Amino acid sequence: MTSRAVRLTEPPGYVDREELASQLGVLGIGPGDTVLVHASLSAVGRVDGGVPAVVDSLLDAVGEDGTLVVYTQTPDNSDPSRWPVTRGRAAPVTEWPRLRETLPAFDPGQTPSYGVGVLPEEVRTRPGALRSSHPQSSFAALGPAATQVTAGHALNCHLGEESPLARLEELDARVLLLGVGYSVCTAFHLAEYRVPGRGSRQYGCAVADGTGRRWHSYADVDFDASDFPVLGDSYESRSDRPVTRGRVGTADCRLFDLAPAVAYASKWLTEHRPRWSSAD
Repeated sequence: MTSRAVRLTEPPGYVDREELASQLGVLGIGPGDTVLVHASLSAVGRVDGGVPAVVDSLLDAVGEDGTLVVYTQTPDNSDPSRWPVTRGRAAPVTEWPRLRETLPAFDPGQTPSYGVGVLPEEVRTRPGALRSSHPQSSFAALGPAATQVTAGHALNCHLGEESPLARLEELDARVLLLGVGYSVCTAFHLAEYRVPGRGSRQYGCAVADGTGRRWHSYADVDFDASDFPVLGDSYESRSDRPVTRGRVGTADCRLFDLAPAVAYASKWLTEHRPRWSSAD
């Protein structure tokens, strides 16, 4: 009776680690799964233990043989000409040369993620976590498949065949959208690499290559997530019901296998996007 009285005084949406792990299990995450998670913790509601408890519940759900993966992007490490997009503010043109010379180089062990919420930082800073080495589009992982997921992330490949997304595809990983929509589904970016006539653009960032800091320029896909919500809804509406929907805390969640979703996205994007003009 006392326990029930305490529960009634708690704010709506209150959950603890055990409840979250149970709800993740009901959603379909099981021991041994490799799961790429995108999350809005505010959507989950109040959690006893905060962000660490959410990460613990995810690790509980995948078990000792499973691997938890998050996107730890650092798009702020970018050419000053792109700062209105990557940082939300412009830098004076006269400052661009100096900024290219002084912007801190990416350090996988120290550079914080940017614009992806608090859960990736909690995972990235956990003991034993590994992080891929791309200076703008890194991933962090905890679990036995972490090395396989994060190794070999090519400097000139954000999210394509030489990135953790392709390794996750090989591992039959799953994607969990925890309180977020398809607009942040990075797996769909892997599909963009497989669209004929895809567009490209120049990127720039500060890197450390063992001999010191340098500015690196390279060409890669000109990403466009504007139609990802429509793409995701189309995939979810398939008759074979490839997406599982459910609640974790107060968050509306989606769980699906990465490889078939990328295969569907590649075909959908090829059919629904105008041919991109290829220009560096």
